[in-house]
Amino acid sequence: MRRGLELTPFRGLRYDPDRVGSLAAVTSPPYDVVVRPDGLHHLQCADPYNIVRLILPQAGTPSARNKQAAETLRRWLAEGVLTADPEPCLYVYEQRDGDGMLQRGLIGALRVTDPADGVVLPHEDVMPHVVADRADLMRATSANLEPLLLTYRGDGSAATTTLIVERTAERPPLLSTTTEDGFSHRLWAVTDPDETAAIADDLARHQALIADGHHRWATYRTLRAEHPSPSPWDYGLVLLVDTARYPLRVRAIHRLLHGLPVSEALAALDGHFRVRRLEVPLADALATLADAACEGNAFLLAGDGAFHLVDRPDPALLARTVPAGRPAAWRTLDATVLHATLLDHVWRIPEDSPAHIAYIHDTAATVEKAERDGGTAVLLHPVREEVVRELARQGVTMPRKSTSFGPKPASGLVLRALDL
Repeated sequence: MRRGLELTPFRGLRYDPDRVGSLAAVTSPPYDVVVRPDGLHHLQCADPYNIVRLILPQAGTPSARNKQAAETLRRWLAEGVLTADPEPCLYVYEQRDGDGMLQRGLIGALRVTDPADGVVLPHEDVMPHVVADRADLMRATSANLEPLLLTYRGDGSAATTTLIVERTAERPPLLSTTTEDGFSHRLWAVTDPDETAAIADDLARHQALIADGHHRWATYRTLRAEHPSPSPWDYGLVLLVDTARYPLRVRAIHRLLHGLPVSEALAALDGHFRVRRLEVPLADALATLADAACEGNAFLLAGDGAFHLVDRPDPALLARTVPAGRPAAWRTLDATVLHATLLDHVWRIPEDSPAHIAYIHDTAATVEKAERDGGTAVLLHPVREEVVRELARQGVTMPRKSTSFGPKPASGLVLRALDL
């Protein structure tokens, strides 16, 4: 196996705060987390320079969208809306909320590696059409527009990288802002050659788990293969967090089944799962789901004004539908049973068709969309991080969109142009 993680400094592109309404107004969640019914419109209206105009351009065709994003980026650079920092650096990035959550990590350009190298571990499958879409956008803009989130297990507070991160965070930041979700964000530059060298030596001993951004990592690998090395495409923009020092939150990603009313979804489960109707608020329904998930596979269905706990699957059904030859930890995952048994066998819904299924991070939004559209929301209980990491180490990928690690980095605080 090659050396471990190789995180290198780069000249970040950042908004000029004098040219925008506020730094908070130009940020966005990652491209695949803009889930509110008016989410895209809301962000576009927040500021004419909001980052969604680059990561989710709106036009009639895919090629027109990508061309528009490239033209927008060039215009913002020419107008000084986005400016490049004067020298390459790593960036210390901090997120903090009102509930005591504190996360710090390093933003840098990470050398792109192959799965066989064992340096960056994916834990989910990807959808080829999403990778193709992100690749087209990156080709058009020649930029990494938002960092993906990676985690590694350092040596806690005594680790060299963590000491540098925390020492840097004692200085005045390059920027500080609070977004409408209540998170405060701060960013610092690490430019000292001795510090960046010490970080490089420390990280070379570690491997990382992709926490969020599997499609963008697959995109980095696709684009690296298209360009002779060495080139800027050998690297991709990431946020790297030591979860021994700053544990992440792990949440589930839910499913919205278009065109499948709850009544039909429940009828198809007859004889296969136990179903119980819950006339309780969302928080209480999720607590009931958590209790049921301790005993085995369990899901909540919603969309008809109530919640329906679905659990205790027929063992014979699981034996027929869940693929063998995988670790027991994979075969018993809720996401595995959802895709192999419920989607493929019971409901016969193609998991890679946006016309049939949507993947949504926000629990309440999933329920609201199902009730409004007449579909079925399938709510899952989150997987523990240690299960995710152990499966990844074994080279076993989970069903796509199985987990949501967070907090996720805000898009728009720092970008990477490949021609700098």
